[in-house]
Formats: sequence, structure tokens, C-alpha cells
Amino acid sequence: MYLLLAAVTILMAAAFVIWTVALKPNLDIDGTVRIYVPPGSSVDDFLDTVRSVGGLKSEKTFLITSKLKSFNRSLKPGSYLLEPDMSNNRLVNILRSGQQTPVRVTFNNIRTLGDLAGRVGGQLAADSASLAQFFNDEDNYMADGFTRETLISVFIPDTYEFYWNTDAEGFYTRMLREFRSYWNDERKAAAEDLGLSPVDVSTLASIIDDEVAKDDEKPRIAGVYLNRLRLGIPLQACPTIKFALNDFTIRRVLYEHLETDSPYNTYKYRGLPPGPVRCPTKAGIEAVLRAEKHDYLYFAARADFSGYHHFSRTLAEHNRYANAYQRELDKRKIYE
Repeated sequence: MYLLLAAVTILMAAAFVIWTVALKPNLDIDGTVRIYVPPGSSVDDFLDTVRSVGGLKSEKTFLITSKLKSFNRSLKPGSYLLEPDMSNNRLVNILRSGQQTPVRVTFNNIRTLGDLAGRVGGQLAADSASLAQFFNDEDNYMADGFTRETLISVFIPDTYEFYWNTDAEGFYTRMLREFRSYWNDERKAAAEDLGLSPVDVSTLASIIDDEVAKDDEKPRIAGVYLNRLRLGIPLQACPTIKFALNDFTIRRVLYEHLETDSPYNTYKYRGLPPGPVRCPTKAGIEAVLRAEKHDYLYFAARADFSGYHHFSRTLAEHNRYANAYQRELDKRKIYE
């Protein structure tokens, strides 16, 4: 009887110790907190990070739990969500196994690969320098059918979930998978009906995205550009001039700008430029694939600055609209 009582007492004491050391909530934080564990971090580094967001009620019990679980003091890098009710046991388990919580990476309004590297580099462990270095080396993606000029078509603006410790190659691989998933058989067939490849569609979409503020007008603008391509008329798209000059502050494209000798100058050279002039949006891509069928060959911004355009079949009519817009630019003292 005494032996049984002693055994029960020992078990109860052991259970109390286990509860106190390993299973009792030990985080001293207000609500859910996200932390980042860089590669090569130790348990001591982790404790420093936790201190910065509130801390542990008892660091000693955390270290005891780590030792009891043979934690080798090498953490899996990543982004983790800490909850106030987490125990030492739970903390050790997620750090040892790398049970990180994905981060949501958002990018839009991206004009160049440099812009993309800067935007994504602030949201993942892969910094902007490593991303830029990856983008600059065509050997990293040439086998997938892309050049440095066309690579930006892979990155369709949206919000995506990534593990925070994703490197540059991992980012590209994931975005390539998203690109291929987006370009399903239906979209590829629609592009083929237009005589275009997915990259061609993305290139034209990028021009339309930069040219047009109103999504509801994009299919009509797409129809104009497709008519010009079919007839061998230069696109004469102002966004390509800004891209050629690498000056996106230009509000008024001047005749001197049109003399720029660049394959992106669609006033000098017929057909599509070598690649997109920005990350093409889904709205821009869909506008090309579902372009309006009409016989317009020209469009000019409306002088009321509404963001909409006048469409014309003849150059004479177009010039009247264009001149009205130019007069309004002068009136508003927009000279460059």
C-alpha cells in the first residue's frame, strides 16, 4: 500500500514537473506575433528575438525542455507565428522541425526586374541583391524559354504565399509554376488564335497596362494594337518609349523622344518590342486574349483627363482628337 502511494506520489510529482517545465504556456506576448529566424540562428539568437516581442516567462524552463528533447540548438530558418498559449514543448517542436507559417508576398505596379527584386527582397529572406543577381544571369532560366528581356512576363502581379526562407531560385521556380498554371490550354489556344505566344501576349498586355488606366477600356485598346500588328503598322506606343529611355516620369512624349534608337521604340520599329515593358497584369493579359473585334487603328486620350480615350478609323480624325489633347496639355503647363 505504501509502495503504491509512493509510486503515485512520484508520478504526480513527475507530471507536475513536466507540466511546469514543458507543457505549461510560457510565452509573455500580447496576441499572435510573427518572428523571423535567419539561417544559422542558435537558440540564444531565438531567445533574443523573442525578448524583442515580449519574451518568455521562464527562459530556464525552455532551456531545460530543449535539453530533455535533445534539441541540438540549431534552428530551422523561417517565419513562425507565436501564440500566447504556446508551451516550451510546442516551441521546441516547431523550431526543430521547421513548422513555419507562410508569409503573403504581394507585388504589383512593377516596371523592371530591379523593381521586382527590391519589392520581393523586402518580403522574403532572399534579399534584393541575390534576386537581382539571379535575374541577371540568363543561364538560370534560358532552358525554360526566357531571355532577360522576356523574364518579367513570368511574374504576374498578385498575392502569393511563400515560406519566408525561400531563396532567389526558389522564388523563380515557384513563380514559373504559377505562370505555367495560369497559361492553361484555353489561354494558350486563345493566344494561338491571335498568332501570338504567351510571352507575346504578355508583352502587348504590359503596353496596354501602362497606356490605359481603365480596365473596361483595355479590350478595345488591345483590338487597336492587334489591328496594327496585323496590318504591319508600327504600334507607336508611348510606354515603349519611356521604357527605352528608362524614364518613367515622362508625362508628355516629345518628338525628340521618338528619335531614340532602341528596339523598344515602337515608333521606329514595327511589331512587338523584345519583351514586356512592365509586369503584365491579369487584366491586361485577358484584355489581349479577349480583345474587341473592330476596325479602329488609332486612339487618343480624351482632353477631359478622364483616363478614357477617343477611337478613330482614320488618321485625320485621330489628329483632331490628339491635337485637342495636346492643347489641354499646354493649357495645364505639362511640357515634359
